[in-house]
Amino acid sequence: METLVQEKKPSLIEDAIASSWSKIAPFWPLRNLIAVNPIAGFEDLPFEKALSQAETYFQQKELPKEMESINRETIKWLQCFFDEGQATIEMPHRDRGLLKSTLSLMRFDPRLKEGKVLIENWLSQKPEIVILDALRYLRVEKQERELFMTLLLTTLPGWAGFIQYRTSWADAQDADHPYFVTQSEYLALRLVLTCILWKKGRELLKWHLKARAMASIGEKLAEMKSFEESYRKEILSKLHHPQTKSQARPQAQLVFCIDVRSEPFRRAIETQGAYETFGFAGFFGLPISIENAITGESHASCPVLLKPSHNILEKPTCSHSHHKKRYKRLKQIKKIYQSLKYTFTTPFSLVEALGFSSGVWMGVKSLFPKTSAHLKRSLNSLVASEYALTPDLSSLSLMQKVEFASGALNGMGLTENFAPLVVFCGHGSTTENNAYASALDCGACGGRHGAPNARILAAILNAPEVRNELEKQGISIPDDTEFLAGLHNTTTDELKLFGGGVSTHELIRDLEAARRQNCQFRAQKMALGRDADVDSIESRSQDWAQPRPEWGLAKNAAFIVAPRSLTQHVDLDGRSFLHSYNWRSDGDGAILTSILTAPMVVAQWINSQYLFSTLDNIAFGSGSKVTKNITGKIGIMQGNASDLMHGLPMQSVYQSDDEPYHRPQRLTVIVHAPKKRLSQIIEEQPILQKLFGNGWVHLVCHDPQEEKSFNLQRDFTWS
Repeated sequence: METLVQEKKPSLIEDAIASSWSKIAPFWPLRNLIAVNPIAGFEDLPFEKALSQAETYFQQKELPKEMESINRETIKWLQCFFDEGQATIEMPHRDRGLLKSTLSLMRFDPRLKEGKVLIENWLSQKPEIVILDALRYLRVEKQERELFMTLLLTTLPGWAGFIQYRTSWADAQDADHPYFVTQSEYLALRLVLTCILWKKGRELLKWHLKARAMASIGEKLAEMKSFEESYRKEILSKLHHPQTKSQARPQAQLVFCIDVRSEPFRRAIETQGAYETFGFAGFFGLPISIENAITGESHASCPVLLKPSHNILEKPTCSHSHHKKRYKRLKQIKKIYQSLKYTFTTPFSLVEALGFSSGVWMGVKSLFPKTSAHLKRSLNSLVASEYALTPDLSSLSLMQKVEFASGALNGMGLTENFAPLVVFCGHGSTTENNAYASALDCGACGGRHGAPNARILAAILNAPEVRNELEKQGISIPDDTEFLAGLHNTTTDELKLFGGGVSTHELIRDLEAARRQNCQFRAQKMALGRDADVDSIESRSQDWAQPRPEWGLAKNAAFIVAPRSLTQHVDLDGRSFLHSYNWRSDGDGAILTSILTAPMVVAQWINSQYLFSTLDNIAFGSGSKVTKNITGKIGIMQGNASDLMHGLPMQSVYQSDDEPYHRPQRLTVIVHAPKKRLSQIIEEQPILQKLFGNGWVHLVCHDPQEEKSFNLQRDFTWS
């Protein structure tokens, strides 16, 4: 078949391609899972209409059998092309890109032999030309093209979401990936397979129209609204207008991420003594990337809404060459073992050689998870011992350090009455045999622990020259104030401090008491019984057979922007994101604008991910962990040929097979500020107009001047 003549206006097809991709939300790989609204492509619509569209496009339980055949072939080739080292033999020609590499091999696939002529004609063509030719071959009219291409994406949304990530949101590691892909290439591949396997593929449009006519969201929408209204009444009845803040100097001040898992732990530590806690975004206002001097690994350590402006190197506090040598040794041992494990013949001899010892080790891991974890750490330390890290700030000028310090302190509302100890608490998790481990770390910062950012900010604020400059800005830090970094383990509630000496002894004791107290709260949530203690919680985190090491951010429901005194004496049940804010010290509203357009948006992504993973765990979640398969080290499939699952597993949102734990409801945002200021900010920010005006987020103004609460309506009036 000869290639058809290109249209006079190629931009028309390019516009249609871009529009079709706008319906697809990105999906991050397993190593850095980030919470995202799976129907973010419909956020320009009112929530109710978007819910209906989601059912039409993503929740169809049965596809046309021809489409299922096309999907199976697509999945087969995508698994090979995007493999990150799981396959024993790599797919050849991947450096040519997705389309050319797959077409060059598809010619030899006996299942696709009927399309050999088509494939050979399109092999040397640009993706856009292939798309145009294929659409004409399928007799798809011009006015139908955008919808038809959208359906080719939404009938395999998991893989489409991953390609959306690679082409629009990729981090530095994937943005420069040697095996490139474009959105046009993926659509061209889908169309080529459709031409070969379903010559009447245009019938997909009729199937879609039928699905649209049958969409029904009334029941689930009514249930969602019921949850939202009852929760809003409950939480607003608990809140009281904040009292005047005590001027007594706190024993210590601890700054936690706004993550809902921090809220009960903050309550626990505040009961131990004169401790003051703050809530702030877990990257501590530092738009940076972190590089480990030993491993050479680098990653962005800020929300994906931001791009890193600086790269900070973290070095070991002792011998660099010693740890570098040991790390290389450990890496080499792992590489040898992996090569032996995955080649064709050696697994048989490997079983003979290591079978008995592996069986003993499996027994220890199953019966004594804490013991096995301790043994594993001890063995690893013999090869490559652990080491403390310290940030190298030489790449930052003094003014840049001051800018970071000032921005962070003003943003969290900590500008006076500094305690002798101020601790920035990053957070992370500890689990075993958990493909979703990064989803339990910071949902904003790409599944990374927040400790490096905490160490960097502490080092900046401990520098005398930075304090001198801050003094000129009206932020006076006492000479005896020491800034420390910490890491809050959200699975075990251990809070590890980096640095400090005798001055931290009392704080460490009280942190352990708070840990014991919060473990009781955690045990109650996990239904572990009254006898559960720190040991049982730790064992759970190290148990390789445990499908639910913690609940993560399940039941999240509110985002509260207010002084701590508004919520300090209220049990929020671990369901609220808490961001510290004092409206009186934010004269122009710049800080509140930043909070609502960044941390609040991230919280809405997290809330939506949990909402939709509960609403339909097959379409928007990942199904059961018990039956999952990891593909290419990048994502999860159910069975060996499903779509790439792109949400949370059932165990993260369900307490049993048919009983949800998470309540599907939209985020309620409560802001302690004058409603006039809020109205002005919303008027200036399109993203807020979209989220509030379309009903994706409920906004409540807790007005300190009128001492009343007001709901924002969809028309931006207050009631």
